[in-house]
Amino acid sequence: MQAELEGQFQDFVRARWSRLVRTAYLLTGDVHHAEDLTQTALAKAYRSWRRIARSDNPEAYVRRMLVSCNSDRFRKRRVTEALTAAPPERAGGDEAVGRVEERGSLLAGLALLPPKQRAVVVLRYWEDLSEAEVAEVLGCSPGTVKSQASKGLAKLRVYPGLVREGRTVSGLGGGR
Repeated sequence: MQAELEGQFQDFVRARWSRLVRTAYLLTGDVHHAEDLTQTALAKAYRSWRRIARSDNPEAYVRRMLVSCNSDRFRKRRVTEALTAAPPERAGGDEAVGRVEERGSLLAGLALLPPKQRAVVVLRYWEDLSEAEVAEVLGCSPGTVKSQASKGLAKLRVYPGLVREGRTVSGLGGGR
């Protein structure tokens, strides 16, 4: 029985690793912290996998653990980290450079949001989860998701690096 559970857990990790790391990256703004955060959440999930595997949505459960581990990181270290570099982009001329700058500004803007607003914005608009799914992951009501998303997007819309010529950078929401 234990071998079967371990196999299920390994399959789960293989299938969802990239997506979980991407979510963690958007929450932390740093690739190395994102990988550490994902590993921490998955280590906790492994210890409880028998229960998690029986749940209706194991991915939502693990994503909730990811957000909780990130919140723990904020509680333990009240140090604000400055983002110094954006993740590497494919070569593509001026357009690619603009996307790198845009992504750097977006990550810097996300870093300024309180952890709950950041989690809502990341899960809702980058992970493309519905309000109900975000509420399930975060353990709150859909109304809280709506208000946190609204507040977070409002802050991002006025962040200097994200506003160009009277318009916001693509991806700042409300498109659902």
